[in-house]
Amino acid sequence: MGKLNIQKLKETLKYLESKQRELKRQNQNDTRSLESMIKYLKKDMIEQHNLSDHHDLIKQEIKDTETFIENVKNIINTNS
Repeated sequence: MGKLNIQKLKETLKYLESKQRELKRQNQNDTRSLESMIKYLKKDMIEQHNLSDHHDLIKQEIKDTETFIENVKNIINTNS
């Protein structure tokens, strides 16, 4: 299991959370670009921080952003 860069992961998580809030605020507007950005960001976080080394099921839970965010927070807490 590789060493996590906790500070960088926290910053990326904050950005993901802000985009998720923005997506929720959009309501009926076209949200495809935001959804695409969030999807890309989650995949990038998994690869860049090797999150699957720290949480076995994180790749299966990638579709639910809220669950993904909670799992990343747990990873941060465990490795802080």
